[in-house]
Amino acid sequence: MEFQPVLVQQHLTFADPLSYGYNKMTSQNMTFRQKVYEHYLRLINDRIGLLRHTMEDLKESSSEETKSTAGDKHETALAMLQIEQKNVSQQLKEALDQKTLFEQINPALVKQEITKGSLIKTNKGYLFLSVALGKIIVEGITIIAISPRSPLGQKLIGLKVNDTAEINGIKYVVENIL
Repeated sequence: MEFQPVLVQQHLTFADPLSYGYNKMTSQNMTFRQKVYEHYLRLINDRIGLLRHTMEDLKESSSEETKSTAGDKHETALAMLQIEQKNVSQQLKEALDQKTLFEQINPALVKQEITKGSLIKTNKGYLFLSVALGKIIVEGITIIAISPRSPLGQKLIGLKVNDTAEINGIKYVVENIL
């Protein structure tokens, strides 16, 4: 069994806002930026949960395989399970590291210039400068989370409304910082 993470595009819904709420806010009094933050945090937590569940399944399979005495076939299966456990363990460590970095963002704090944690409306769409987490849709708007260490992220840091950044011949105009 090979685990391949899949980026799933999801729409933000709050069936139980308090279970996900930052400072126990309801979705009605959350800013758009806070909703984006909560959605990405939920995606990170879901990924961590999935990876932990996968690790438990692999440990159980390994335990069952250890009870077997089928010779070479047994040894090969056990070795493959150990390799998969190592891979999933590394992915879990990376996801936990992402969560630690992500949780350093204060979703209520908005600055006049782009910093880590800024939600940026550009002429090319919305960018969330946080951790590279891919694309989501919140309230019908597509947002892409990028790392401040990415080439575009580095060029955006410190910019203000109406400033521009160019990368690979594409010009990004900062229309708003949310």
